[in-house]
Amino acid sequence: MSRHLLSVDSLNRDSVDHLLRVAAQMEPIASRRQVTRVLEGAVLGNLFFEASTRTRVSFNAAFCRLGGSVCDTTGFTFSSMAKGESLYDTSRVMSGYCDAIVMRHPDQGSVAEFAEATHVPVINGGDGPGEHPSQALLDLYTIDKEFQRLGKRLEGAHILLTGDLKYGRTVHSLIKLLSLYAPLRITLVSPPGLEMPTHLIDLVSSRGHRVEVRDHLGVDFSDLDVVYTTRIQKERFTEEMNESFKGISDDFMVNRAFLDQRCGESTIVMHPLPRDSRAGANDLNVDLNGDPRLAIFRQTDNGIPMRMAIFATLLQVDELIKDDLRPVRWFVPSQTGTLDR
Repeated sequence: MSRHLLSVDSLNRDSVDHLLRVAAQMEPIASRRQVTRVLEGAVLGNLFFEASTRTRVSFNAAFCRLGGSVCDTTGFTFSSMAKGESLYDTSRVMSGYCDAIVMRHPDQGSVAEFAEATHVPVINGGDGPGEHPSQALLDLYTIDKEFQRLGKRLEGAHILLTGDLKYGRTVHSLIKLLSLYAPLRITLVSPPGLEMPTHLIDLVSSRGHRVEVRDHLGVDFSDLDVVYTTRIQKERFTEEMNESFKGISDDFMVNRAFLDQRCGESTIVMHPLPRDSRAGANDLNVDLNGDPRLAIFRQTDNGIPMRMAIFATLLQVDELIKDDLRPVRWFVPSQTGTLDR
């Protein structure tokens, strides 16, 4: 694994497998059964120049559970960039304060530019429509755990990616990460104008995977293992697209009827969140709440051990965890949410 985590492109099969193993070791800490202080004294700079709740808090929690502390900056308004400071200057200054930096920025490529000015580990927390590597890693970790629970194997699995495949950075990272593994069948379904970029389809196909592109969900998906759906990223639309986009029909909605009528009993449903639950949004439907096939909250929980694994690996303490554990001393509920399974 390189000094930074800016793109899935910096990962190979061995480094991904290592992160999966380390994440599994982090489970007792993430689930609040054990405590470690291997990053005691270390400071994380969390620089989020685009709206975020889950990703920002997840990175915070992961670093704190390793014993570190966090400094937060959210939004351009409250940063020196609002005064015209360059990414280079911001990076050089922050690297003098922090031992690791997570950055989210609305412009693709900006996090990589930021990382060029520092030797402190930088993690891409999302750069516009570009990539979101830590999300892809926690998604792969979720798929691996769900398959173990169901007695399935990733090899030969059928995975459906649907929704906004053009601007949805999570699927850009995930499809590249999946392509490192045994041959898969990947189906892509998106509304007109929101198709997966051609270069990503070509990359995955060149690695021996079967890629199918469809324009609707109205077919038989009885052999489907995973459906990964994404919100329409209207905040990334150009003015012209905003004027022409009429919204998506319910033909693209993943809901209970779709699962019951088109999919199998063991199909896993995933979504990077947030999902748009407003009427007419036609995002992942809330009628699946309580359905054991819905893995979205198990998915978010998995973000903690995976992001802990990323920090531990980048800061080179991953081999110290096992010798630095002790039981928790506070009350921990048996489950953290009403939809836990």
